[in-house]
Amino acid sequence: MGSFDVLLDDERTQLEAFLEEHRGAIEATLDGLTEDQVRRRLVPSATTLLGLLKHLTWMQRIWFEECVGGTSRQELGMGQNPDDSFRLADDETIASVTAAHQKACATAREIAAGLPLDTVVTGHPRGPRTLRWVYLQVLRELAQHRGHADILREQLLGHAS
Repeated sequence: MGSFDVLLDDERTQLEAFLEEHRGAIEATLDGLTEDQVRRRLVPSATTLLGLLKHLTWMQRIWFEECVGGTSRQELGMGQNPDDSFRLADDETIASVTAAHQKACATAREIAAGLPLDTVVTGHPRGPRTLRWVYLQVLRELAQHRGHADILREQLLGHAS
């Protein structure tokens, strides 16, 4: 299905297609890179290419498992601070972080399946949201960090040559 075809589909199909496009593109920024490259810090913050994918995993779990699913961060065993979600443990690899991301995406799909976009979800600490709002928020974050990932990849490839 091309981008134009998505425009002909309903709103839910469009939102889900855009989410999947960004999810896949972010994972693809790791393709062909070494473990050292994806951990390399190229900016003053703790942000790395692999750390971005780890953060996006955390973010999607927060929005779908906590906000939509109603399971608290504590019950999920997840930290409260988004900045911590960028930090990598020594044993985390491209394979393990990608697998965790794919699992989080699959869980998000399962949680949202069958819920109308106007469903009001109450798991967010700042109050109720609609599922549509959650989709748009996740899409916003994926798009923003996809841009970051593209720039970091470009920097890594520039350093490799």
